[in-house]
Amino acid sequence: MTAESGLPDTLRDLPAWTPDATELADLELLLAGVYAPLAGFLGSFDTAMVIAGGRLADGTPWPVPVTLAVPKELTAHERVVLQDPEGVPLAVLDVGEAWQDPTSQEWRLAGTLEALRAPAHGPFHGLRRRPDECPPAAGPVLAVATREPLHRKQLGQLRQVAERLDARVLVLPLMGGEHDEALVRALLAVRKELPEEARVIPVPLPRRDDDRRDLLLRSHVAAAYGATHLLAEEEVEGTAIPVVVPEPWGYDADVEVWRPVARIEPDHVQAELTPEQLGELLDRGDPVPDWFTPPAVAAELAVARPPKHRRGITVFFTGLSGSGKSTVARGLSDALIERGGRTVSLLDGDVVRRLLSAGLTFSKADRDLNIRRIGYVAAEVTRHGGVAICAPIAPYAATRAEVRRMVSAVGDFVLVHVSTPLEECERRDRKGLYAKARAGIIPEFTGISDPYEEPEDADLAIDTSEMTPDEAVGRVLELLAAGGWIRPA
Repeated sequence: MTAESGLPDTLRDLPAWTPDATELADLELLLAGVYAPLAGFLGSFDTAMVIAGGRLADGTPWPVPVTLAVPKELTAHERVVLQDPEGVPLAVLDVGEAWQDPTSQEWRLAGTLEALRAPAHGPFHGLRRRPDECPPAAGPVLAVATREPLHRKQLGQLRQVAERLDARVLVLPLMGGEHDEALVRALLAVRKELPEEARVIPVPLPRRDDDRRDLLLRSHVAAAYGATHLLAEEEVEGTAIPVVVPEPWGYDADVEVWRPVARIEPDHVQAELTPEQLGELLDRGDPVPDWFTPPAVAAELAVARPPKHRRGITVFFTGLSGSGKSTVARGLSDALIERGGRTVSLLDGDVVRRLLSAGLTFSKADRDLNIRRIGYVAAEVTRHGGVAICAPIAPYAATRAEVRRMVSAVGDFVLVHVSTPLEECERRDRKGLYAKARAGIIPEFTGISDPYEEPEDADLAIDTSEMTPDEAVGRVLELLAAGGWIRPA
């Protein structure tokens, strides 16, 4: 954890830490002045006050905790270098307080920040701007801070409100989701349909769990960039700038245009596509209708959410040693290769142990690291539209959930529990591993001296003591066909 690369001599001996994705986004916004008056990460009292009442300890309104979690060993240091995932130093944190979160029990550091360089991670970094780099507008500025593309309805509402306010338009794509690149491209693609001089500035702002606080934070960010009004679907008290809620719009099927509902005959109002209907169209690979969204936006939606039969997917088998995971996984791989049309990568537990995770022990920490490595490779295969088939034991629910999140950020994830009973797994044990485990020769052996946490979120459970390997493979193929990931045989 020692910081070295790219640091002045006076800082080379400081410990370094890479924050998680949300904390990195917060760090960038702190350094850019977007989070003013915050000068750094919050301490325990400020955090408690924000959670309880939406205000800092000095009474300043602030909607969400902005904190930094670290390993306990870093809490003994007075200064810490914060770096990006590539190890590039971004800032020095002058620690004012080390504290333990009473809910999560995580250790956190609070204090002010000394910028070393502007963050350079993430897509479309060239479009990002600090608030002080944006020239002030002469009149009103209407901002829309969004994590979704603007379809024809939203574009019409935005133009109408901007005209009424005689305001310039500022579009803030809020990055930190699953398809940031497609979101920004979709918003840039409709810039010509926005009022003249509209600006698009991507902002790294992951979604907060509380919708109300999320809107409050979006209003603060918009205000930092010079907006005087924020377009949103609802008003809440305490926003940094006034929220403008547009009047309802609908598609007039008679004249085939979007317009305010008040101007449409009731029997001519065509319902817009719901998110579920839009998702179903994309999953099937059907075209998104032009009346709903501009073609350029539809193209980006298709990139972000390819049809299921072309979308990357990880099929993750979990089960005890000897349960039949590897046999079924190999059979599935062979069956998919025989069908064609898919790039298939098989990540068998034993093979991964020899190659990707050579040198790791069977301690819980190393088992978790092994599964994370498998998850990382599977996510990369999935990201590029392939099928990753994984067959480790993966005994711990939390680590399996971590892999599911990792993969789901770039594609689809299916968990198959090979639920063959322990007695049957021991009976099949050709290597004598279970006997050695019961004799104490092999410590921390799953199912004997170490727990196996049965998944409660499995998409399919198969017991290979009750079916042949071909039947088990057939069950998985049926699941994939029913989900639309492969064509029915």
